[in-house]
Amino acid sequence: MSILLTGGAGFIGSHVAVELLDHGYDIVVVDNLDNSQMEVITRIQELTAKGFPFYKLDLMDSERLDQVFAEHAIEAVMHFAGLKAVGESVEKPLAYYENNITGTLNLCKVMSKYGVKQMVFSSSATVYGTPASLPIDESFPLSATNPYGRTKLMIEEMLADLVVSDASWSIAVLRYFNPVGAHESGRIGESPMGPPNNLMPYITQVAAGKREQLQIFGADYETMDGTGVRDYIHVCDLASGHLKALNYLKNHTGIDSFNLGTGVGYSVLDMIAAFRKVSGIEIPFQISERRPGDVAACYANSQKAQTVLGWRAVKSLEDMCRDSWRWQTENPEGYTERIPNTILNFYVPAEEVLLQDAEISQDYTEAEIG
Repeated sequence: MSILLTGGAGFIGSHVAVELLDHGYDIVVVDNLDNSQMEVITRIQELTAKGFPFYKLDLMDSERLDQVFAEHAIEAVMHFAGLKAVGESVEKPLAYYENNITGTLNLCKVMSKYGVKQMVFSSSATVYGTPASLPIDESFPLSATNPYGRTKLMIEEMLADLVVSDASWSIAVLRYFNPVGAHESGRIGESPMGPPNNLMPYITQVAAGKREQLQIFGADYETMDGTGVRDYIHVCDLASGHLKALNYLKNHTGIDSFNLGTGVGYSVLDMIAAFRKVSGIEIPFQISERRPGDVAACYANSQKAQTVLGWRAVKSLEDMCRDSWRWQTENPEGYTERIPNTILNFYVPAEEVLLQDAEISQDYTEAEIG
């Protein structure tokens, strides 16, 4: 039996893939590679010395998704796939609604067809909108201030309706706060394609000289220093939360939601100071207007995840900055494309983790992957 990871070549999905493989799970990864690289798959295999099936596949293609379930004994799904940039969602709302919601609908239909009823869903703290108080716990009213957040909220509601219709489903909704950091090896991390949408990779790119200065969007919020406050969580802590959620689903039915955060809010200026402490590098910045859809402050009460799942974040802010900087310095251009993104799918046996020995599917038999 295998765990299917949709969007498994992405920032969070790749770290969860490593965590699953390191804990003895078999996995199948699907990703359309719109916001990731084939090189990620290579590095997951290198880090774990384990092989797994990979499919270049968009969830909008329900027929090919059906084939994946037909070819593999899937036990549970971890659903990461989706467009994820708040600012872009304001500019392109229809693309976000179509991709995120329709893709999840297709996934749930195929899961139902094959009797796969365990899911860990990658949600977001954006479903809380502008919170009336802090810290945020799971009982807070839900709303959203941007199309990205609304797609997450709509999907949560859709999954809740699914459970009402069939109580045998087991769904854990994980509401992430702000994932940062990278694997301690420096081999996998956040690799934006184009200008970063998130704070930490922007800081590291400025520190590396790739960008002239950091843009701080708004310094007039009602926070300690006027800049936005967020709950930053190390991506490896986040990955361990997914394993805890998967174990929880094995003995529970229904749907439940969990905040994954540290419970501590840091401002943008706090993050700059913490990075400077770790790296010794000053980060030049410029204040600009607020971005549409941003809230002033957002940080978690994660007590429920600790009590129910047995999970808590253990890595410090310095760990987050240090691992992010290691990733940047060791991968100045992000992931290199040793393997072309045109490859559709392949499987690397556990005893042959080098990609040049991979068996390419009949969809792309002429590919060179050395």
